[in-house]
Formats: sequence, C-alpha cells, structure tokens
Amino acid sequence: MSIYHDSVVDGEGLRTVIFFAGCPHKCEGCHNPESWNPCNGKSMTVEEILEEALNPLTQITLSGGDPFYQARSVKKIAKELKRHGKNIWAYTGWTLEEIKNSKDLDKVELLEYVDVLVDGPFLLSERDLTLTFRGSRNQRIIKLREESLT
Repeated sequence: MSIYHDSVVDGEGLRTVIFFAGCPHKCEGCHNPESWNPCNGKSMTVEEILEEALNPLTQITLSGGDPFYQARSVKKIAKELKRHGKNIWAYTGWTLEEIKNSKDLDKVELLEYVDVLVDGPFLLSERDLTLTFRGSRNQRIIKLREESLT
C-alpha cells in the first residue's frame, strides 16, 4: 500500500514500515481497514520497494493489511532486506502456530527472514492502549531470532 519512514511505534528503534494491501482477517476495530482490499494502495515492484526502504538509519517492519497474505512476494523483499543486514518485525493476524502448520510454504519461508513476529488478530474486546507495539492483549510479540539492534 505504502511505505512510511521514521516510525517509533511499529517495533524497536527507528523503523521503515512497509504496508502491504490485502487482509483476510477484517478485524473489528482495525486501525487500517483500507488495507483489507488487495487492490488498494500503490503497486510497486520488489526493486522499487527495496530502493525506497533501504535506509541505512532504520530497521524494517512489515505490516498491512497482512504481509503474510502476499507471502510469495514479501518473502523476496524480506530476503533482500536481511541480505542488507536489516532487523525485520512483521505483524500478522495469523498466529505463529497457524503459519507454521500452514500448507502455504511461502508463509512458512517468510518466517525465516523475520526477527520478531507480532501475531494474532486484533480483538476489540482485548484492546489495551497501554500495550507496547500491539493493540490487543491476545497478540504476542515473539522473538524468532536472537539478533540485537545494537
């Protein structure tokens, strides 16, 4: 959909956030419902995304929509970002277990490039404004890699 620079609310440190269009979860109370439609936003090639996102001062967050909805393309982007030494956070409405047990190998492979996964759907009944980097208590922040930002 778009790329947002210099975020401090979408993961640790200063981050470039890549918002992907398309989300099957359609969570009630979603803060970005325009991202549900996979046709919304700006169409970009992998190369165009990398050119705009590869800022030496920021790390990367994959958001949406749901980046795992477009896992085949997003894994290519994530692989290149990792090659450039980027720390990658990803937000998804699926749980880690659902992704790992998925028959969609692109989703499973995308996990290989993610350092921190924020998983689970946003649940309005679990909304908690005091939480850091997530919107509802059911969502988990899962460190998948032992990499450090420092």
